[in-house]
Amino acid sequence: MLKYLLASIFLLTLAFSSPAADNAAAFQGQGCMGTCTDCHSINKEEAGKLLKADKFKANIKDIRMSPVKGIWEVEFTMEGKPGSGVVYIDFAKKFLIERATFTPLEKLGEEPPAQKIDISRIPLDKALLFGSPAATKKVIIFSDPECPYCVKLHTEIKNIIKDRPDVAFYIKMFPLETHPNAYKSSTAITCNKSNKLLEMAYAGKKLPKAKASCKTDEVDNNLKLGKELGLHGTPAIILPDGRLIPGYVPADVLLNMIDNPPAAAKPDEKPPEKAETPTAARPDEKAPDKAETPATAKPQQPSSGK
Repeated sequence: MLKYLLASIFLLTLAFSSPAADNAAAFQGQGCMGTCTDCHSINKEEAGKLLKADKFKANIKDIRMSPVKGIWEVEFTMEGKPGSGVVYIDFAKKFLIERATFTPLEKLGEEPPAQKIDISRIPLDKALLFGSPAATKKVIIFSDPECPYCVKLHTEIKNIIKDRPDVAFYIKMFPLETHPNAYKSSTAITCNKSNKLLEMAYAGKKLPKAKASCKTDEVDNNLKLGKELGLHGTPAIILPDGRLIPGYVPADVLLNMIDNPPAAAKPDEKPPEKAETPTAARPDEKAPDKAETPATAKPQQPSSGK
């Protein structure tokens, strides 16, 4: 019996050490074993053709991986328009995805942390002032004259400054590329540094063209600064302590945020709960029942403003 067992083991050893078995073990076919870009690629020229950049007078500025695998993030600029936009193309190169916001599922339902802005970087000498220059609490707002949520917020601003002389609002023009006449209107408003023209624009009235003698670069500087600060939509509200509120909020919520900044946590102490802040979104929507760039939030909470 032992003799037969030893013979069987010997035959099995020969089988697994045969050239065919060795070749099978050594062979490895091509496959995507590394990063996504090992198998998928796209360049600016190809992206331009897919997006019909020539037809729309667009230039592909950058291509990078989106937060979600399988999708390219394409940054572009439009001829004759300031700023840049972002769209997405799937790896199969079959679909264009616009106005996308990616939220990790483990973060779903969580309040996003408030972004802090260094307000010393924002010059206010050319901003439009609503309220008293002596106000101790200064709120900065990047606004688009064609943004319906900026119009809603402006109504809240006027109500606030009637009762609160200690609060002032500094408006900086930040025209979105999705609004075709916003840049010209912003230039006219800035050239004249006119609160009246801004309110005319908010009312949907046609503004006079900026004078030929006006050579302001304020709007372009605002767009450049906004991009550096990470602003993507309007209205963008920056509170006195630097917290960014990306979108429209009603007066009572806004005042609560202004009057009650979160206290700094002491060592070995848990930080206090943060004030209500909105969920970020992207511009484009026209209907006033949705946020202009921000996503709609719960009632009496801020709705947020690519």
